[in-house]
Amino acid sequence: MAKAKATVHGAISLVNAIANQKGATLGIALEVQATVETSSGKGIILQSKNKSLSSRLINKTVEKIVSKRDLEQNKIVITLDSEIPTGYGLKSSSAISSAVALACAKIFKPEFTDQQILLAGVDASIESKVSITGAFDDACSCYYGGFNVTDNAKKKRIHFEKGPTNLVAVIFIPKNRKRGNLKNLKDLSSVFENAWELARKANYWEAMIINGLATASILNSDPKIIISLIEKGALGASVSGNGPAVAAITKKENEVNIKKVFSTLEGNIIVSKVSNKKAEVHEL
Repeated sequence: MAKAKATVHGAISLVNAIANQKGATLGIALEVQATVETSSGKGIILQSKNKSLSSRLINKTVEKIVSKRDLEQNKIVITLDSEIPTGYGLKSSSAISSAVALACAKIFKPEFTDQQILLAGVDASIESKVSITGAFDDACSCYYGGFNVTDNAKKKRIHFEKGPTNLVAVIFIPKNRKRGNLKNLKDLSSVFENAWELARKANYWEAMIINGLATASILNSDPKIIISLIEKGALGASVSGNGPAVAAITKKENEVNIKKVFSTLEGNIIVSKVSNKKAEVHEL
């Protein structure tokens, strides 16, 4: 009998990694909590209010951490609680797989390093087809917080630093969930390469704006929104991940003006602080 609870946060995209397997992300304060409880028996049981979660992803993640022998001898109950809306580009699957991996490691593999725990979720994401690139960039910001500029193919963090805590992400969740064709992002691979180079040199907001204009034109959002957000004082604005959520990063005092831009559109607005919090786990 053991029980552990892990907390991991969400993230938004600064540079989309689909074109070149190179991404940049920033941690935000939306939380995912995974509680893992073991008892004698067998099987993985998932409890969550959110019905659209991929149980395939979660089972794969558990299998990456827990040995076959331990799986034969333990009933594993996983309870998930997430503030991150799923399927909008806000990294819910990276946060969930990292939280599950972290809680399982606490019980079964206490010697695992951060990188091993992180890669369990990344590999599970690829194998369960939740992510094309394995979303190493997303996983890093969910797990470590702050800015992370990554080479997803090499699974390496190229540049990382803490984010300014006086900033908030104003995130628009459109009612219409339609996304454009992701394959078309590759047509602009040189644009994304340039955006990534800017992020690597810590010109995050420029990178985010370029990424925003490029992804909006391809993924069914209106690029004019990105421009309006910048005009109203956003430091950076972009479609997050593959959308359809749009995130604007701004100083707290500008929050109202940014919300006004979104208020003409159909959907919901979430405001979340920039987060530098590393993933945490403790036994219960």
